[in-house]
Amino acid sequence: MHQNKTRSSTHLRRKLKLALLPLAFPLVAMAADQNASTDHSDHGDRYQQKAPAPLIEKVRKATWMFRDIEAAGKAQYVQGTPCVSGPTSGAMGVHFINMKFLGDGVLNASEPEALIYEPLSDGTFRLVGVEYIVLKTDWETHNPDAGTPSLEGNLLNFVGEPNRYGLGAFYEMHVWAWEHNPAGSYADFNSRVTCTKQPLEQ
Repeated sequence: MHQNKTRSSTHLRRKLKLALLPLAFPLVAMAADQNASTDHSDHGDRYQQKAPAPLIEKVRKATWMFRDIEAAGKAQYVQGTPCVSGPTSGAMGVHFINMKFLGDGVLNASEPEALIYEPLSDGTFRLVGVEYIVLKTDWETHNPDAGTPSLEGNLLNFVGEPNRYGLGAFYEMHVWAWEHNPAGSYADFNSRVTCTKQPLEQ
């Protein structure tokens, strides 16, 4: 009798487990969604990732001082574009270019050709990322057999001419090291960056 009772109880527990199992998956998914939505709630220098890519780490180390835009000016970065908006949403931000790096035909993770800032309503700028740029002619002159340029294993995007920047054909890649980009750390436009606070030209 005792054995039958034990068997019955074990059987019931198994049935209960099987009945509850399908309910566990939505709960796990909900928990994952909640965690994902809070992973990147911070902005600017408070933005953190659990495991940043090596390139993002290098960019942060190389550019942390440029969160102060005056430091960027002292390092020969000058404003090259107004705030560039995305075709549907988000932005690329304001690009400050270092002409020495732009014309050297070299890609160096520690020496980005452009710093990207978001304009704020008080007239200041917030560093959100960088852009690596190499002109096609410069790249081919310095690297005749290299093919499409890459940085830390990431291929750059090709931009032909004419283009909105008035440059010859070039290769580029954005790295959103100081602001999370839902579209990816190397996407061109970032929906969490806006040009709406750019001062109107007088």
